[in-house]
Amino acid sequence: MNPVRPAFPESTAPSPGLMTSLGLAESGGDVSATWVSRAFLLIAALWPLVLLARICISALYGAPFHHIASPWQSILLAAMLLADGALMIAPRQSRFRALMPHVQMWLMLPMAFLSGLTFSLWCNVTAPSLHFIVPEFAVALLAVCIFGDRRLLGLSYFLGVLLVSVMQQGGWMQAGLAVSCVSVMLIATVRQARVDRDQAMLRYRQELRAQRSDRLLHEYERSGRGWFWETDRQGLLVYLSKTLATTLGRPVEQLIGQPFTDLVGPGNRPHGDGERTLGFHLSARSGFTEVAVQAAMMNEERWWSISGQPVFNEYGQFQGFRGSGTDLTEIKRSQAEVARLAQFDSLTGLANRVQIMQALEHSIKSINGQMGECTLMMLDLDRFKSVNDTLGHPAGDALLRQVSERLLRVVGNQGLVGRQGGDEFKILLVGRQDPAVLGHLAQAIISTISQPYKIEDTSVVIGVSIGISHCPHDGVTTDALIRNADLALYAAKGNGRGVYRFYSSDMHADAEDRRRLEEDLRDALATDALHLVYQPVVSSVTEQITGYEALLRWQHPRRGLIGPDIFIPIAEDTGLIAQIGDWVIRTACKDAAQWVGSTRVAVNVSPIQFANPSFPSTIMNALASTQLSPERLELEITESVFLNDNADTDSMFARLKALGVRLALDDFGTGYSSLGYLKKAPFDKIKIDQSFVRGAAIKGNRNSAIIKAIVSLAEALGMDTTAEGAETHDELDLIRQLGCSHVQGYVYGRPMGAAEVLERQLSAGTAAKVEGFKSSRPERKSMLRTVAVHNDGDIYSARIRNISATGALVEGLWNVPEGTTFIIELADNYFADAVAHWSKDDRMGVEFREAVDLSRLKTTTRRLLAS
Repeated sequence: MNPVRPAFPESTAPSPGLMTSLGLAESGGDVSATWVSRAFLLIAALWPLVLLARICISALYGAPFHHIASPWQSILLAAMLLADGALMIAPRQSRFRALMPHVQMWLMLPMAFLSGLTFSLWCNVTAPSLHFIVPEFAVALLAVCIFGDRRLLGLSYFLGVLLVSVMQQGGWMQAGLAVSCVSVMLIATVRQARVDRDQAMLRYRQELRAQRSDRLLHEYERSGRGWFWETDRQGLLVYLSKTLATTLGRPVEQLIGQPFTDLVGPGNRPHGDGERTLGFHLSARSGFTEVAVQAAMMNEERWWSISGQPVFNEYGQFQGFRGSGTDLTEIKRSQAEVARLAQFDSLTGLANRVQIMQALEHSIKSINGQMGECTLMMLDLDRFKSVNDTLGHPAGDALLRQVSERLLRVVGNQGLVGRQGGDEFKILLVGRQDPAVLGHLAQAIISTISQPYKIEDTSVVIGVSIGISHCPHDGVTTDALIRNADLALYAAKGNGRGVYRFYSSDMHADAEDRRRLEEDLRDALATDALHLVYQPVVSSVTEQITGYEALLRWQHPRRGLIGPDIFIPIAEDTGLIAQIGDWVIRTACKDAAQWVGSTRVAVNVSPIQFANPSFPSTIMNALASTQLSPERLELEITESVFLNDNADTDSMFARLKALGVRLALDDFGTGYSSLGYLKKAPFDKIKIDQSFVRGAAIKGNRNSAIIKAIVSLAEALGMDTTAEGAETHDELDLIRQLGCSHVQGYVYGRPMGAAEVLERQLSAGTAAKVEGFKSSRPERKSMLRTVAVHNDGDIYSARIRNISATGALVEGLWNVPEGTTFIIELADNYFADAVAHWSKDDRMGVEFREAVDLSRLKTTTRRLLAS
């Protein structure tokens, strides 16, 4: 597309007044070589009239061309014809027309001068007695008329005629007139040369600007940042940038002549309806700017911004459109990405808080006067903070992305998965949901999220807790559903984590109770209301107390004794666990320093403490301040520290071992169990969890096999073993038979204060005394449940007070004979055969013929956990 060249600046154009007066310009316009050449062509075309006039005058005054009396006349006639022929022929030559205007004038001036001079001489030579003054000037007048605005040529012709008169008469008037003509001709010639030079420089600069504009426009087109187009009055393309044609995959020749609107896709209102807007402007012949349209004839989605202006000729007639276009595709994609980020989480790609809230509001909105139904799940990752703190935020981000992928895989098309922020997620399920199906989905999520992850060549294991609320049963507003799902999540985390809970109305009271406990725990830590008790650890061989395990207790001023299983999770959630852990270590070391002999003290270490790089310094300061020997301090570490098994974990073990303290693996087999870490972690002891010890002496229980395997493993690795939770004599005997090196449990007494430990050591030494029941019995659950008792076709109503897998305490039936058989309906469609073992008043003990599955019993009134 050729650029429109600017008009010449007024300051560089020759003076129109002077040029017009000299006959070098017409109507004050600019002089150009083309215009001058055309003027000379017109003179050449009309000059035969001058020849005809001369012939007529010569014949009239008796000077015919055919009667030549002398050679001088022949020479003069040839010169005249040569001059006139040059005036008629030279302007027609292309080489002449290519010359500069002033050069053309220089060549024409002598030809005009010679033409006038030779004709005047011819008249004087052929008829000297007649003095052809009037005929000569008559022909000169005709020549001047032919020259027209080229007055300088008329002056030159007139000077030739005048020169003969000057030579013949020699008057001052003729001489002055000749000098004036010559002076004007010289001045005009010099002036024209200057004007031609200035105009040549101007045209050169204009050509440079035009070339530069062409190059810039070409580079602009070739860079792909924009393109140009032009149409005729019918809207057909007459010009299109080659770069755009290449983008469209078609040659320019095929696109020329096609309607410009064929390049644009159909209108689309959600995207601006650009095609209709463009068509309106084209039909209205009005200018437009940056109209967004979608491109047609392309395999991919592309967007253009098109601008154009109508083109009119000098008569105001519409000629078409001319404009430009730029590619909007990247801008559109950026806008789409911004819109996506407004609805989706940038880290995981899941729906963000805004989208979840919009979807939740839409799902509960009234439809035809009826409230919609939906289910909201609130998820919170367990142990994520420790991963983020130990491995760093990039590892935490990678873990969140993997969690998101697993959530999408489990939920699929059932619902919308979103990230609330941090390690919290939401799942929205629209429509009525079966509670059983929701439970299966929640359990599938928990199982999937709990599988190990690979983060930076490190194996990481986390968990998830889930709270569930349902609309309209649990709320009819977004705030109510979110609040209640959050309460259910709170309850799930309070029940040991890694579980799901449905919302119930009593959770409000539980949440308020937990909040108060948080405040009370802070006050307890600030006022030293926490205290330690110590449970003896006894050698199974010597029956001597080798050490004590420090157990944390909280005596609440109003609630009484609160167990660590209640307030330790609160301490972990509120960030108080590190402060409490440091206090426990310092207090335990101070108390143990007062004990007799080399009795050790064992202290539990939380994963958060273990991950703290300054933890070894805390141990060293506690030992130094109490003067306790390092080998008397035993740190009990749970398997959860290996959830982030990396170089930092190995380094921490090495630093602790360098202090000289003992290390024990606590609760072995109940968490993230892997034999891989046992071969590299420098443990001195493995503690067998009480869940394997209790009931191990009962016939048919397989826990004894597990204990035996653990003992064999520890012996192979050169480690001691401690069996926790031993309560009965038969359990103690079994533990000794299986080879455990140490025993801990109520069979050797309940935990006691530090002063009582010292008093006992001073009075009885380190000898252990066996206490407790002789034999184990199955675990019982206390409950109050109404059941139907079938006997000989009769049905009686009774109540169960407590129950185990093998028997139950039943009340409500009086004086039942021993050995009476019953069929007891424990739950819907769940019956158990039983026989009366004893009876007193309205109570009796029954024994089940087959073990009862306690998990099938659902409490309808209340359930109290007991051991």
